[in-house]
Amino acid sequence: MNEELARLGSATVYEASGRQGLVDAELRQIVPGSRACGPARTVRCGQDDNLMVHAAMARLQPGEVLVLTMPEPAAVALVGDLLATQAQARGAAAILVDAAVRDSEELATMGLPVWARWIRSRGATKTEVGELDVPVTLGGQEIRPGDLVVLDADGATVVAAERAAEVLTASRAREEKERVKREQIQAGALSYELDGLRAIVEGE
Repeated sequence: MNEELARLGSATVYEASGRQGLVDAELRQIVPGSRACGPARTVRCGQDDNLMVHAAMARLQPGEVLVLTMPEPAAVALVGDLLATQAQARGAAAILVDAAVRDSEELATMGLPVWARWIRSRGATKTEVGELDVPVTLGGQEIRPGDLVVLDADGATVVAAERAAEVLTASRAREEKERVKREQIQAGALSYELDGLRAIVEGE
């Protein structure tokens, strides 16, 4: 399921889920062309502090998306190449950071998919005890432990764990519908007609 949702992509999954789950934040895709999907391993760090990122590594399971947040997003690097190496060694599917990362060239060559709001050298402290495996909010979207996070060049979409099968089915149907529509457009049809938009514009 996770591989197929990753292939289908964040935009298709968002639309197919009833336009739910959008992470409404400007995210930088550190590894060009990467895409991922996996259950969220959530972390709420102290402000400008990454102590809990280190703690989360002990719980991280293969295939999970490590979701890192703080009380307020800030351009402070919560992850660099050493933490990313730990996550990769633990089998993480991806890292989503509602803050900054650094060592970005190294991260890009490692191949572990990483998304972040910023790239900054500013280092985090390691003194504030936060929380692991709790609901967090990123880009206005709540992410609970175990919810699926779909990531690609368009950003991130969250699928509630209990809706995963339903959303996958709807996403497959949307993909097929768009395949047929694409063939019609390539043959010369207009979305203006296919989508009934002429009637809206011209009142016909």
